[in-house]
Amino acid sequence: MARDVSDAMPVSGRDDLVAWISAGEKPKSAWRVGTEHEKVPFYEATHAPVPYEGERGIRALIEGLAARTGWEPILDGASPIGLADEAGGGAISLEPGGQFELSGAPVETVHETASELARHLRHVEAVGGPLGLRFLTLGMSPLWTLAETPVMPKGRYRIMAGYMPKVGTRGLDMMFRTATVQANLDFGSERDMVRKLRASVALQPVATAIFANSPFTDGTANGRLTERSEIWLDTDRARTGMIPFAFEDGMGYERYVDYALDVPMYFVKRGDVYHDVAGASFRDLLAGRLPQLPGERATISDWANHLSTIFPEVRLKRFLEMRGADNGPADIIAALSAFWVGLLYDEGALDAALDLVSPWSAADRQSLRDAVPGRALGATVAGRPLRDVARDALAISRRGLAARGRRDASGVDETRFLDPLDAIVAGRTQAERLLHLYGTDWKGSVDPVFTHSVY
Repeated sequence: MARDVSDAMPVSGRDDLVAWISAGEKPKSAWRVGTEHEKVPFYEATHAPVPYEGERGIRALIEGLAARTGWEPILDGASPIGLADEAGGGAISLEPGGQFELSGAPVETVHETASELARHLRHVEAVGGPLGLRFLTLGMSPLWTLAETPVMPKGRYRIMAGYMPKVGTRGLDMMFRTATVQANLDFGSERDMVRKLRASVALQPVATAIFANSPFTDGTANGRLTERSEIWLDTDRARTGMIPFAFEDGMGYERYVDYALDVPMYFVKRGDVYHDVAGASFRDLLAGRLPQLPGERATISDWANHLSTIFPEVRLKRFLEMRGADNGPADIIAALSAFWVGLLYDEGALDAALDLVSPWSAADRQSLRDAVPGRALGATVAGRPLRDVARDALAISRRGLAARGRRDASGVDETRFLDPLDAIVAGRTQAERLLHLYGTDWKGSVDPVFTHSVY
């Protein structure tokens, strides 16, 4: 999660909120892809989690990366909790349990995303290696309990941690123990946004299945292929899920704004202070009648920050965020962005993707979403094996990437990034491969994952 937005411009009403989202529209020539991924750090020698403080802690890692890259520190009070590349647009941030996140810059091609990721991992190894740190390529920490997991010093996370147990049973697991990879993509108009939103929401469980990679919890197999995805089913139903309204007539910016206005707030930030307003209504802040901050009125910062605390399968801000996948190795991270770029950035591919999901009802989409954590590609949707749907989606994405024709210096186009996904759909998910090792070579221990599944 990147920095909170700082824009004190007052909001006069709902129209300003709609206008803020619609201002994200870009011509096709300006469409970019941004890739974010979270990775769980650990001490290589002991396999223990990494606290914030200490000579070999997360703070030392951030400070070392600042010195190496020249990126500007992001502070929470006096604590550095991230770095910003003011020139390039990327950022490093911390998730609540110390998951170390790269929020990649918006770039033109998946080739650039892969290069950015490789550069980041080289920096992290150069700084983290001497500290004895490594990072897991999994979608969830596999060994430590919630109580054993460190807590990062971020004001917004303290507020969220206090609120989460009131609205679901798995919110703290989501915050402190999961790791995702996310692709962010642009839209050209309201109609284009709606088409992309519908295709990507419907296909998000397909991506979740392909990228399933969190089969271990608390030192044992958890019975699912993506526990991270299962956790989201009972985190906070008011702000998560398959947003069925996106498929209804009249869907557009205004409908999403109305949905977001009905999602309870977590905080209001004024200066460096996070004010706990968890459960309050943004509508009350708009009207200046928020009980916790009498007379205080909403700003653009408040709106942008509020949108960042809503967690549907696909999130709309000034771009669309694909949120369904477990983290994985570097080739898998690049593959996620390639998958969605291929599906959404070519008009013919987007038409084909919408045709692929058009037979599905809201009940079909939800049933698939519910089944995927346990069965991944073994699930079915509207009577079809999900593996067949995934194969079709990959073929559509491949055609879309080929039509884009974005080639690297060697003349190779972006379709090469889908090769690891073809192998998964033809065989086993990452989670299934790990479970096979767990049941054979690893003899029921998760300890080998700390050497097998690492950057």
